[in-house]
Amino acid sequence: MASQEDVFKKIVAHCKEYGFVFPSSEIYDGLGAVYDYGENGVELKNNIKGYWWDFMRLLHTNIVGIDAAIFMHPTTWKASGHVDAFNDPLIDNRDSKKRYRADVLIEELMAKYDEKINKEVEKAAKKFGDAFDKEKFMATNPRVLEHVAKREEIHNRFKKAMNDVNLDELKQIILDYEIVCPISGTKNWTDVRQFNLMFSTEMGSTADGATKIYLRPETAQGIFVNYLNVQKTGRMKLPFGICQIGKAFRNEIVARQFIFRMREFEQMEMQFFCRPGTEMKWFNYWKQHRLNWHKALGLGDQKYRFHDHDKLAHYANAATDIEFEMPFGFKEVEGIHSRTNFDLSSHEKYSGKQIKYFDPELNESYTPYVVETSIGVDRMFLSIVCSSYKEEQLENGETRVVLSLPPVLAPNKVAVLPLIKKDGLPEKAQEIMDLLKYDFKCVSEEKDTIGKRYRRQDAIGTPFCVTVDHQTLEDNTVTLRYRDTMQQDRVKIDDLFNIIDKACNIKHLLRKLNADEKAENLSAE
Repeated sequence: MASQEDVFKKIVAHCKEYGFVFPSSEIYDGLGAVYDYGENGVELKNNIKGYWWDFMRLLHTNIVGIDAAIFMHPTTWKASGHVDAFNDPLIDNRDSKKRYRADVLIEELMAKYDEKINKEVEKAAKKFGDAFDKEKFMATNPRVLEHVAKREEIHNRFKKAMNDVNLDELKQIILDYEIVCPISGTKNWTDVRQFNLMFSTEMGSTADGATKIYLRPETAQGIFVNYLNVQKTGRMKLPFGICQIGKAFRNEIVARQFIFRMREFEQMEMQFFCRPGTEMKWFNYWKQHRLNWHKALGLGDQKYRFHDHDKLAHYANAATDIEFEMPFGFKEVEGIHSRTNFDLSSHEKYSGKQIKYFDPELNESYTPYVVETSIGVDRMFLSIVCSSYKEEQLENGETRVVLSLPPVLAPNKVAVLPLIKKDGLPEKAQEIMDLLKYDFKCVSEEKDTIGKRYRRQDAIGTPFCVTVDHQTLEDNTVTLRYRDTMQQDRVKIDDLFNIIDKACNIKHLLRKLNADEKAENLSAE
């Protein structure tokens, strides 16, 4: 069985071979941790963004969108705390000359103890079968208790060091638990130091008159500085949200794991403004509401988990991540944060402008509190591709690679394939394309045998293939092939729209999600 590392390498290669993701500037040997999305990647990415955008704006009458500029007045980043506090703790190994994030090295050590605990549990579950009592085993097994105690010991030291911003203690943890460099295998570490992640540039025509500005490291501040504009022009009443999709930039020193951590990336963020004192209700609401959005895609409920933050940002009073099981472990794809009134208060202070909200019900003015949901588009893209990539052994001994993408997100919804390139079949295929192309992204292929064309569409993740043959010319029926089951049905051309629409139209997914949540009675009120 292939290791998860090997599987991940295959996924990266698959993304390039089938037009999903390319290394940026590849003809010049690329640029570190920067990637381009190819012809299929951009479709999948846009479909992810469309699913999120429609979920936010269509299912919530009190959420509106904006598109703020990447460049912002430099005082924005002073007010937000990014100039002084947007740092990563970095450590170098003197032998390999490689640089690492100290916090990530310690988190990976804790993850190893989690793996050891899980292995003991799995081993016991196999041994005892239906009679296995996991809770009792966890509470009594000496090896498990030893691993749990060691992990807790590391975790407590790590949590305190991060909250105290104690760089010496972070290094001491690395030394005490003999964490080695993955490249050199040695413990020859430098001291831990802070590194600011913002890219800076200059705006202006002359060196003397130029102003130092930053490429935004997040999209949230564009929402905060426009809060009052949107509230007034949109006549918004609390609680309400402002959402945005846009590029952000971070000078990640330890950028790795393909598109998981990049220097130029895209975020989908929503800032939800509410009355002080209600923020924890809304925090819990959005926490569950966002998890439901992820699970609705059908990638597997067990692949998600919440991870509460050990170290809260200076502005937060609660924070959790939705983590997804990647081939390299559970990793954050979305964060939900209760940001209190820090941002609006800080911008009010630095700008000198009054940006309070007058609440007609309370007959008083105050600074709203904010609950944020922030999701990385690229990480979401990676989680979907990783969970959809499958190598299947077929009955005839062949292997097929299939991307079982959620149909609503697939780059192409249907491939129309004339069986041969003559006898009027290509023309009939074009007629079917013309029927469907206004509602669904369609492709047509004539090259290769029909079997090879099916395999290619499987690898791209196309949910449906429509084969046009001589019988089509006689009775207006086609062979409809389903990607995941490879089942083939003979259907009328007139029935194609409804079959494809039911599986691929995002509105059906949103309706189901909304109905399920109503049944759950999910509410913050």
